[in-house]
Amino acid sequence: MERFDKTLFVAFASQKGGVGKTTFTSLVASVLHYRLGYNVAVIDCDYPQYSLVQMRERDMKIVMENDAIKKLAHHQFQTLGKKAYPVVQQKPDTALEAAERMAADATNDLDIIFFDLPGTVNTPGIIKALAGMNYIFTPIVADRVVMESTLVFTQLVTDVLMKQRQVSIKQIHMFWNQVDRRERNPLYEQYESIIKTLNLQIMNASVAASVRFRKENDADNRGIFRSTLLPADEKLLKGCNLDMFINELLLIVNEGHDGKG
Repeated sequence: MERFDKTLFVAFASQKGGVGKTTFTSLVASVLHYRLGYNVAVIDCDYPQYSLVQMRERDMKIVMENDAIKKLAHHQFQTLGKKAYPVVQQKPDTALEAAERMAADATNDLDIIFFDLPGTVNTPGIIKALAGMNYIFTPIVADRVVMESTLVFTQLVTDVLMKQRQVSIKQIHMFWNQVDRRERNPLYEQYESIIKTLNLQIMNASVAASVRFRKENDADNRGIFRSTLLPADEKLLKGCNLDMFINELLLIVNEGHDGKG
């Protein structure tokens, strides 16, 4: 694992709701923090529902009520010797200042702060928050309405924000989500061609559709998946190609950054 010379600001963002931004934020943050050795924090800017703040509250309740999950959490924290990553509630127009304070606090020693941003660029403060990101990852699905909205959003970031001097954005990458491997959908090839024509970037790893994305911790024995207190089970990650996605994401954010050691 190579750590970073400064705290990176990373967001899963798009102009469309329901494409998986919050889910990816929790999944990637938990794998990096609890399994791969990075120190992360999450700022939930998804006003007014604050889905990740609510998820953390549900996770804490489940740990207290479910003995099996309680044992997993206890063992994890003893083994790692570090606390759960913070999930902080902020409106978009104050999120950057909050993140900068967290990053400046040496006791946090943060590698990455993830931002869960609202699904519309009309939200007050969202453009300011986007401009402060170092890397933006945008989930896309093979649906014309979603794709057209996402292309508008991505071009806004690429052609408007990234061309301004006072922005922190290094790269924005789209990636396919909810891919049904049993279905041959011509929209994938059509939109990949459009994406290349527009000189936009799309990740190689695509994430398969799975009902597990809609499940949080429960009492069954099929393994942890979506949680802010525990990392997803490795078999479940591989089953939907999330392990490859996270590896590629780390390659992207490592690019151009010196290690801390």
